[in-house]
Amino acid sequence: MGTQLSPEAHARLTEELQQLSTVGRVEIAGQIEQARALGDLSENGDYHAAKESQGKMELRIRQLQATLRDAEIVEASGSDSVVAGTRVTIRYDGDGDTETYLVGSIEEQYEGVDVVSPGSPLGAALLHHGVGDTVTYSTPAGRLLRVEILSID
Repeated sequence: MGTQLSPEAHARLTEELQQLSTVGRVEIAGQIEQARALGDLSENGDYHAAKESQGKMELRIRQLQATLRDAEIVEASGSDSVVAGTRVTIRYDGDGDTETYLVGSIEEQYEGVDVVSPGSPLGAALLHHGVGDTVTYSTPAGRLLRVEILSID
């Protein structure tokens, strides 16, 4: 199964890939050519910085291509249970504080909301449960934790 993305995140990542693959590559190539014109490449900081930026950009392009190639677009709206792409507010057993998470890919971005992968222990425990349900999951250290689902949006 590929990365689950909301339609909005898929569109945003597709746009980012298009921008990096076209405008981004042209801009970096121009920076490299300008730096080459300055002379000796062995001591040319501008050249090395531009080449490093090019490498980082090409890595991001490959990451985006892989993510989008294997992506599964999920529509979370209207669900009464936790699915990829939903925000869920939980309370840990014995704790009065609440925490809100987006269950989904790290590529999903919501201001001020942490992301938990559906494949993580917490994310997997929350999947397909509804408001009022209490789920138990095991942390990587082997500790059992219980959380109550307070709301889903």
